[in-house]
Amino acid sequence: MLISFLTVFFLVSRGIRAMSGNSERTFIMIKPDGVHRGLVGKIVQRFEEKGFKLVSMKFMWASDDLLAKHYADLSSKPFFGGLVKYMSSGPIVPMVWEGLNVVKTGRVMLGATNPADSAPGTIRGDYCVQVGRNICHGSDSVESAQKEINLWFTEKEQIGWTPAQKEWVYED
Repeated sequence: MLISFLTVFFLVSRGIRAMSGNSERTFIMIKPDGVHRGLVGKIVQRFEEKGFKLVSMKFMWASDDLLAKHYADLSSKPFFGGLVKYMSSGPIVPMVWEGLNVVKTGRVMLGATNPADSAPGTIRGDYCVQVGRNICHGSDSVESAQKEINLWFTEKEQIGWTPAQKEWVYED
């Protein structure tokens, strides 16, 4: 009990508080159509306004090799070649977000993979028409998020920091 008290005292004295519940990280990627349509800021804004913390972000042109690794679970599908070709056709914005239940909530914020099934108010429901141009990818589980994060970002590229608004978003 003394060790737990000292650990909590140490963290609180440095302004670091444990987030109640399930703090986790997710991988969100804005696809070429989202970049070309100028939606990067709007998508980032939605995650920030929700209260999630941006940990990493890149603006890049992904190689076919990196995309093939990312979509390896779809490699046997007939659309795989077209998917990799499309994803390497323009710049993308891979990101890591952190927060309470961010994997599940991020998926809800994105909407259904097929925009026709996405509710208004979701990113895909508001900005997409066809599944082949659904502007974002989001991890579907904590395990896949960790795998995707490790594929796209090094440990040093994942910035640990505490936003000033944290105490206004999360209870102790």
